[in-house]
Amino acid sequence: MFSFQTSEQVAPSWSKFSVAAVVALWLSTVANVSLWQQLWALPEVNGARGLGFVVAFGLAIGSIVFGLLALVAWPWLFKLVSVTLLLTAASSTYFMMSYGIVIDASMLTNVLQTDAREASDLMSWRFALTMLGLGVLPALWVLTRRTRQRPWLSSLWRNLAVCVAGFVVAGLLAVLVFQDLASVMRNHKQLRYLINPLNSVYASVRVGLNAMPHKQLPLQLVGTDAQLGSTYKPGAKPLLMVFVVGETGRAASWQLGGYARATTPELAALKQAGELQYYSNVMSCGTNTATSLPCMFSAMGKGDFENADGPAEGLLDVLQRAGLAVLWIDNQSGCKGACDRVPNVNTRSGEHPELCANGECLDMYMLADLDQRIAALPAQQRERGVVLVMHQMGSHGPAYYKRSPAALKDFTPECTSNALQSCDHQALLNAYDNSIRYTDHFVAQTIDWLKARSDANDSALWYVSDHGESLGEKGIYLHGLPYSFAPIEQKHVPQVTWLSPSFQQRVGLNKACLDAQQSGAWTHDHLFHSLLGLADVRTSAYQASLDITATCRANAAP
Repeated sequence: MFSFQTSEQVAPSWSKFSVAAVVALWLSTVANVSLWQQLWALPEVNGARGLGFVVAFGLAIGSIVFGLLALVAWPWLFKLVSVTLLLTAASSTYFMMSYGIVIDASMLTNVLQTDAREASDLMSWRFALTMLGLGVLPALWVLTRRTRQRPWLSSLWRNLAVCVAGFVVAGLLAVLVFQDLASVMRNHKQLRYLINPLNSVYASVRVGLNAMPHKQLPLQLVGTDAQLGSTYKPGAKPLLMVFVVGETGRAASWQLGGYARATTPELAALKQAGELQYYSNVMSCGTNTATSLPCMFSAMGKGDFENADGPAEGLLDVLQRAGLAVLWIDNQSGCKGACDRVPNVNTRSGEHPELCANGECLDMYMLADLDQRIAALPAQQRERGVVLVMHQMGSHGPAYYKRSPAALKDFTPECTSNALQSCDHQALLNAYDNSIRYTDHFVAQTIDWLKARSDANDSALWYVSDHGESLGEKGIYLHGLPYSFAPIEQKHVPQVTWLSPSFQQRVGLNKACLDAQQSGAWTHDHLFHSLLGLADVRTSAYQASLDITATCRANAAP
């Protein structure tokens, strides 16, 4: 006679709370290695008292995670949430350990707006191994556990009771080490964004709440009274203004700003000839593109932009409303709303034998067919003037080596890995510096393009990067840290202006005055008003006090 074992005999069932306790223990210990490393390195955390604080802190994190899992301990939902937290925590651990980033709502928004090509630059065998060891294997363990089911009414009160118990334990532990906890969190705010997976949960809730329908308020109109100023008199040459939005260009790596290497030789030659201004003390609006880009074009300034109740029009809307032709050319992953209501084109997936190898176009491709793109704009607006915005791929990382062609790789050998922490530091700097060298070439070539049209247009160029970049300083790479404690390398950005002689005459510019502005303390808050001023667009939204060029122009609004 054969005897058959039941499934219960083969695989005993588990209580959901037992599985939740194992998952909470894993997440609060192994998945928080980045937190524990940084916490233990603090001078405040040492000796027996420091060890006690770390243990209590870890138990509090585990208790909160356990309480959250107990709350969702329902069929299917429990395993879904557990697996999601495990995979999210594994991914966060890799990026926090590899690049020194933190997880907050701004970083999560940036991730959600990252396209497939940008994401592919971040993938590596290290990432795969981390996901397998910290996420996939623990997730498989959870999925293969047989958990006991109870009647829904019994489950309801049990889930709530265990959830409350978890949070009560966490609260008691926090009270026990409150003095140390308050001091550490007050003096090292970045630690709160390292607590896995609570950082991702909190960031997701913040992003979700901001995306809810009640948050989607009507678009606020800006500069509804915009009109062209006196420089657009009959017979005047049309305006041709180019605004180059740099990507991930940090001022610390620009030769024009005092960097020891010749990363900007072409622009340096123009400055030496007295044709160009370099502003050495400019701070960005944010530390990532998703934040900085719309903020740069806003009339509100950093403070009001961050606290805005809803969306609002920006610089390009006002220029277009005044009667100018506007075109946004994007070689990146989009304009983040800044160009939604003006003509725009993406050149990232273009076709060119030299400039678009490997399915991605270098920035010089934005100059290809540019005359034809301008000719397609409304004729009546073109006759007054054209404003072009070119959004670079620039120095977008971590694959810096992809951002420059072989002919302009002045610094070798290059780091060709996206695991930046494993690269020789000099090779990493070489790859990044080559990307700046290519930006130098691109901006100089754009100026040459403008010069070639000087007989027909009064032309000008303005360049500024959206944010900076960390290249291993203090173990931090890339960008995106919360602005309040982000390193200066992520906030200090390069800015350049080039104004043709005819443009200077058009606006009555005192060049000596403008040259004197180069050492001033400026921010992205000045862009909206400075570009309106140079374009001679009159509107009540304009503030002369925020216009870098206002005191240097004869046509400045009173």
